[in-house]
Amino acid sequence: MPEGALEIDRISKRYGDVVALDEMSLTVRSGEMLGFVGSNGAGKTTTMRIALGVLAADSGQVRYDDAPVDRMTRSRIGYMPEERGLYPKMKVLEQLRYLGELHGMERAAADRAANRWTERLELSERREDQLQKLSLGNQQRVQLAAALIHDPAVLILDEPFSGLDPVAVEVMSTVLLEMRDRGVPVVFSSHQLELVQRLCDRVGIVRRGRMIADGTVEELRSNGPVRLNVHAPEAPRDWAEGLPGVSVESSENGHTTLRLDDTADDQRVLRAALETGPVHEFSRTRPSLTELFRDAVTEEPDE
Repeated sequence: MPEGALEIDRISKRYGDVVALDEMSLTVRSGEMLGFVGSNGAGKTTTMRIALGVLAADSGQVRYDDAPVDRMTRSRIGYMPEERGLYPKMKVLEQLRYLGELHGMERAAADRAANRWTERLELSERREDQLQKLSLGNQQRVQLAAALIHDPAVLILDEPFSGLDPVAVEVMSTVLLEMRDRGVPVVFSSHQLELVQRLCDRVGIVRRGRMIADGTVEELRSNGPVRLNVHAPEAPRDWAEGLPGVSVESSENGHTTLRLDDTADDQRVLRAALETGPVHEFSRTRPSLTELFRDAVTEEPDE
């Protein structure tokens, strides 16, 4: 296991007959950002809460730096929950200073960190404002500052970009990339898959409490279904019907999108297209992360 890695090893969690997690496993290495994606209720938040010790797993183990995570280790984790948990009537700077002290920081160090992060997250002018007086986007910036105030060794963020405007997304993205480049393992969940694809070194796709795909975006795309875009202007709509290993996803005005499985022969597809007349385009494409996610979460579960 790489030094400084956060490892979630086959954790399971049930609520009566409901299986929330089924041997969930993932690893976030030092200096790596992992995007954790899945449908609502797939188990992302439960996994994060177990890593933090808020929930107990029925089985499995959470490790950091190859040792079981204990209370001391958890104090070094920065966490940003989906449900914002700060004090609405408390002033921003006062609140961050207080949270730093709760993490064991000296008051002066907590004050310096609070000032530094409010400046870095472009909140300097709102330091003396009550949290409830801030916009939702600025409240999320304060929530991120609260996760960073104690210089965490690990960052776990649940839907950190939800509801942010493009400027706030860029500010938060830059900060998370800086933390990653300092060697901090960063994991965040999000439904904004284009953002996950742009920021993350690796992506984990979870369905029904299990990790069903894990790798770099390019690895996931290369293992995904192959599609062919064919422009044969004189071809009938059904020209590709019946070709082995080929399914027609769309066909209109001579433009056809085909999905190929492992048994398909693209050269046979090309010959079939040429038999209809001229072919102006014949190109292979790999799925985007959005397409991979859609395919993964809509597949029938294994019996």
